Amino acid sequence: MLIRRAAAQTTTAVLHHLRRFSTAALLQEIDTPVQFYYLDGFPRPDPKYDETIHAIPRVISGKNIAAKERNAGRVPSIVFEAEDGQHGGNKRLISVQTNQIKKLVNHLGQSFFLSRLFELEVRPEFRSDEIVEKVRVLPRKLHLHAGTDAVLNVTFIRAPSSAWLKVDVPLVYRGDDVSPGLKKGSALNIIKRTVKYLCPADIIPPYIDVDLSELDVGQKIVAGDLKVHPALKLLRSKDEAVCKIMGARVSDQRKSK
Repeated sequence: MLIRRAAAQTTTAVLHHLRRFSTAALLQEIDTPVQFYYLDGFPRPDPKYDETIHAIPRVISGKNIAAKERNAGRVPSIVFEAEDGQHGGNKRLISVQTNQIKKLVNHLGQSFFLSRLFELEVRPEFRSDEIVEKVRVLPRKLHLHAGTDAVLNVTFIRAPSSAWLKVDVPLVYRGDDVSPGLKKGSALNIIKRTVKYLCPADIIPPYIDVDLSELDVGQKIVAGDLKVHPALKLLRSKDEAVCKIMGARVSDQRKSK
């Protein structure tokens, strides 16, 4: 995926745009969509993991068909239109390569795989030079076997620049080595591993940094404290806790005396 560098779009301009349009309106097409860019100081996708996902059409669905696809080294998948931020019309049945999806999930991690955009190429056969469809997509759902973690199904949604997508963005906790509370022997209670945002497709964050460096005993970080691109809209309560420094238990305090 092409990573755009931060341009002259200011926070003020973004907030003005968000005030003009309600969430419902943002999910619909507008005549002159605003171009969004990654801003300095916010995470952006690592080009190291840029990859085109290869797929072939699948004519029919069903339990038996899915089993045959998996036996042939393919994962039965679906691509949906992103017209309402999640799914919709223009559904295409496809199959992707098991080894490729497994490699991406293993390298990125499941939650990071589900928050990253990929180019998807559909060909009549995997070795064909003819491209039936080429589109940018976001993995929406990943179904793994409970016992073996084998990839069973993947659902994608199309992600054109005009789309606004609901994304569970992974949280990355940093600063635990200097946190005052943790240095005192308290424990970090991680409450959330991801937080859901409504994101312009062009600036979906690969993760959100959670800074623990100034957190003391009994203090917490809530969703509203997270620093994200101003265009992102939080889809949870801003007061919802994502982590907290828990004080040592009384029994532990006695043992340390």
